[in-house]
Amino acid sequence: MRASEILLSEKRSDMVLLLRLNRPEKSNALATDLLAEIADALDAVAGDPEVRAAVITGSDKVFAAGADINELAQRDTDGALADPRPGLWARIRAFPKPLIAAVEGWSLGAGNELVMCCDLAVSGEKGKFGQPETNLGIIPGAGGTATLPRLVGRTRAMKMVLLGEPISAQEALAAGLICEVVEAGKALETALALAARIAARAPVAMQQGKAMVRAAFETPQTAHLAMERQAFSALFGTADKKEGVAAFLEKRDPEWSGR
Repeated sequence: MRASEILLSEKRSDMVLLLRLNRPEKSNALATDLLAEIADALDAVAGDPEVRAAVITGSDKVFAAGADINELAQRDTDGALADPRPGLWARIRAFPKPLIAAVEGWSLGAGNELVMCCDLAVSGEKGKFGQPETNLGIIPGAGGTATLPRLVGRTRAMKMVLLGEPISAQEALAAGLICEVVEAGKALETALALAARIAARAPVAMQQGKAMVRAAFETPQTAHLAMERQAFSALFGTADKKEGVAAFLEKRDPEWSGR
């Protein structure tokens, strides 16, 4: 399968980009070439005013079943240290617009770490989320020990990592890993509707809102409060702020320009 076929991309009329992982024979394992395709696709629309949100999904049976084990088998310590994947993960995390995961079935290892790169995640009721890397004698390397505890708490993350056992969609919802559980087969439909609602809102405010919430994981509170206030103040100089206030006062729907 050529690299151009392992990630399907569609720009929708509602200003939402849909990305679909497409390695069915490998359960959408996130090999380096697929991870690079995701990073490239998101980079390509980061500055595109016709895309205001993105959704990433897999198949109706699996979101992504981890990294590619064949790649892992060929690596030693030097190979792991020289791995280009950390740079690809960083580019995905740096996508400035709202990014939503639509999950059906298994989301394991690197697949679960991709979910954690997203701002929101919707799962079908049969979804399973896990970090099984310790079953292979290694540990997660793209957020499974760094981001997961910040989302689900120390104890649950410790159990997921040390035992390598997945949790259900309902457990993931209760833990804060995902935002919604829906009927099996409805995750993509729900995620696209959520993305469309976000895309219809003020674009600059959506991006700044995302950036400031994410900063809470990396910035001391005092510094974060200063950053938040600066972002808040900067938005007062935008056309969208003027439009939003005018629309409210005039009791009409706003027409966002993204400026």
